[in-house]
Amino acid sequence: MLRIAIQAKGRLSEQSVSLFSEAGIQVAESKRKLVSRAEGFPLEVLYLRDDDIPQAVSMGVADVGIVGLNEVAEKGFSVEQIMELGFGGCRISLAVPKTVEYEGPEFFRGKRVATSYPNILARYFAERGIEADIHSIAGSVEIAPAVGMADAIFDIVSSGGTLVSNGLVEVEKVFYSEAVLIANPTLSEEKRAELNQLTFRFNSILGSRGMKYVLMNLPKERIEEAIRILPGMRSPTILPLAQEGWCSLHAVIAQNQLWERIEQLKAIGAEGILVLALENMIR
Repeated sequence: MLRIAIQAKGRLSEQSVSLFSEAGIQVAESKRKLVSRAEGFPLEVLYLRDDDIPQAVSMGVADVGIVGLNEVAEKGFSVEQIMELGFGGCRISLAVPKTVEYEGPEFFRGKRVATSYPNILARYFAERGIEADIHSIAGSVEIAPAVGMADAIFDIVSSGGTLVSNGLVEVEKVFYSEAVLIANPTLSEEKRAELNQLTFRFNSILGSRGMKYVLMNLPKERIEEAIRILPGMRSPTILPLAQEGWCSLHAVIAQNQLWERIEQLKAIGAEGILVLALENMIR
């Protein structure tokens, strides 16, 4: 049985539980539990602080974990990154008071920068030959310039609203992050097989996002044109209709191409076009 570490509370926890649910795995919310057993898959869930998850996976306390890539990069523990999960997106950026004149990264030379991600920031500065005073703060990084603790900050940015409310402006986008599935590099063959089953389910879910299932009726003589418009995963599915000279064509198409392709199909005689949500796509 795999043991997976997830964030005990917060948005990443909720999104992890939602992904499990889509994969047919029922996971209880933490509710102050440390460990719970999942239903629908041989999985035990360990609820931790997000910044403890990379270490727990590296040590083998958990076999796998779901955590932000920013925590993996900051902590530097030996873990294997298995896959990106498509949620929890954010960036870590440098921000300065909006009242100062900023002309580039050289601004930070000799400055004090407050952050909860000193290692990522240190690497960024080192790559550019910038010597700065990196001041580690556990929380409320955004208030550091206002109270005189720092000249600038390096912190997570989602919408940017927190920066604005604290009189700051984002000047350098340094690190992009999202939730990732990580694993202990020394998993046994049995647990590696279970991990492969889990990632198979996750990939099926992620692969279906942004895709639509399209069905339509089409004159048989226009099939070759339709195939060029809708190639599908391998090729469209074509079935004969009871009415002579007509067929039913089925295909999967990306949401961002949907209306353009439908217009092209109507132009060659497609009728009765149905667009359906795609829950999972097994490749």
